[in-house]
Amino acid sequence: MLTNQERRDQLTQLNAQAEVGGGIERINKQHEQGKYSARERLEKLLDPQSFMEFDKFVVHKSRAFGIEKTQYLGDGVITGIGTINGQQVAVFSQDFTCWGGALGAAYAKKICKVMDFALEHRIPIIGLNDSGGARIQEGVESLAGYAEIFWRNAQCSGVIPQISLILGPCAGGAVYSPALTDFIFMVEKTSYMFVTGPDVIKTVTHEEVTKEALGGAGTHNEKSGVAHFKCTDEDDCFERVRELLSYLPASSADKPTAVMTSDAANRSNVKLKDFVPDNSRKPYDMKELIVEVVDDGNFLEVHRDYAKNILCGFASVGGMKIGIVANQPAILAGVLDIDSSVKAGRFVRFCDAFNIPVVTFVDVPGFLPGTVQEYGGIIRHGAKLLYAYCEATVPLITVITRKAYGGAYDVMASKHIRSDINLAYPTAEIAVMGAEGAVNIIFRNELAGLKGAEFDKKKKELVENYENEFANPYRAAELGYLDEVVFPEQTRSRIYQCLKALEHKKARKPDRKHGNIPL
Repeated sequence: MLTNQERRDQLTQLNAQAEVGGGIERINKQHEQGKYSARERLEKLLDPQSFMEFDKFVVHKSRAFGIEKTQYLGDGVITGIGTINGQQVAVFSQDFTCWGGALGAAYAKKICKVMDFALEHRIPIIGLNDSGGARIQEGVESLAGYAEIFWRNAQCSGVIPQISLILGPCAGGAVYSPALTDFIFMVEKTSYMFVTGPDVIKTVTHEEVTKEALGGAGTHNEKSGVAHFKCTDEDDCFERVRELLSYLPASSADKPTAVMTSDAANRSNVKLKDFVPDNSRKPYDMKELIVEVVDDGNFLEVHRDYAKNILCGFASVGGMKIGIVANQPAILAGVLDIDSSVKAGRFVRFCDAFNIPVVTFVDVPGFLPGTVQEYGGIIRHGAKLLYAYCEATVPLITVITRKAYGGAYDVMASKHIRSDINLAYPTAEIAVMGAEGAVNIIFRNELAGLKGAEFDKKKKELVENYENEFANPYRAAELGYLDEVVFPEQTRSRIYQCLKALEHKKARKPDRKHGNIPL
């Protein structure tokens, strides 16, 4: 029988064996590639000494193709719980030094177990992905493991925040777990996501493409929209995850906690007094307006490099956390298109699921015209954003800064789709369309017989008349579609007042299994 000291020594030895994963040599290779080891990543991400590991000594039971000759304690993935900024989280970190991070049955069960724990105890789940894919030697058991994880991603959706960090390869079926989560972080030059790699693509379609161009951080943040945050290195990634979590509640059962700020809630936004240009065609940067309004100028933008004609992100006003959606007049005049509609729609739904009020800044000339948009399904995709706002039960506050034209006026959190409080600047223009387009239609016959200077004079007169009638917020205000027309310098104080008034909002939904969003 072993003595107590021998038993202690045995545990110490097993711990040490588990903590080197695939060995020091392979850890050093990770470092050479600018990557931390799986265990180092958790040390960097979590609060010091907060990590409690689950299933440290689990090993696989497979006996196929000689894999039984190699076993690593933990089976290539580290799982457990810890804290970030004092908030409890569940985590798993894939270890590339063990079979290239390949997933097998025991590995998948570990991830499923910690996901089940997170869901049961209502804490966020964070996955650190660095894996070559399925463990081929385990065959269908690996595929079953992935499907079990996917199912849990769907069950957790809208209940607890799910965050994926792509810190190496993530290929094949493995990509669908991150795709089902709420936010994806990628690191430049070391992160890759693709369903099929460059070699397969070359064989099937004869296209030649690099891993970086096919599925790197730049591609998925700028072109596909698969990823939400692009980070310069892993340290930057961990810091930004911590920042994101500071805005999120632990689960859908909780409300966001208050932010400590010395920024006075009633601070006047003097900078905004003449911020919106007199010329309604002149662009301006909506992000500058947002930064001026929110606490301490802190705006965590989501999907910053994708669909830049709309802005989405988190901030706070008077210590109250909010999600922000805003048209960006500096890009494509702030027009709504397929990508921006999907981007904003998903963000609104996330905020609604986790009780985060949504503030919408509107300056939208309409939907982007053209065959590319129509053939791409702008009707269906635009309806996603409309559906998201209509479905939302969190406090909705809308500020129209300038243009709100056509169907896009309706879609962007208008009073008619049950935004709670709708404000507008004196510069707001609420109309079916711009003045020139409207005149061309309304007065088509009257203008048809005119030419040259006479035509120009008459059209100018008609455009001015239309602008005087509709290029202002007062017709909408008369009808009760706006709750107040405010000076721009009142923006912050008014939004804070609205947030306080709506703090205890309760909305009832129709009794149904679920709606059918136009996916």
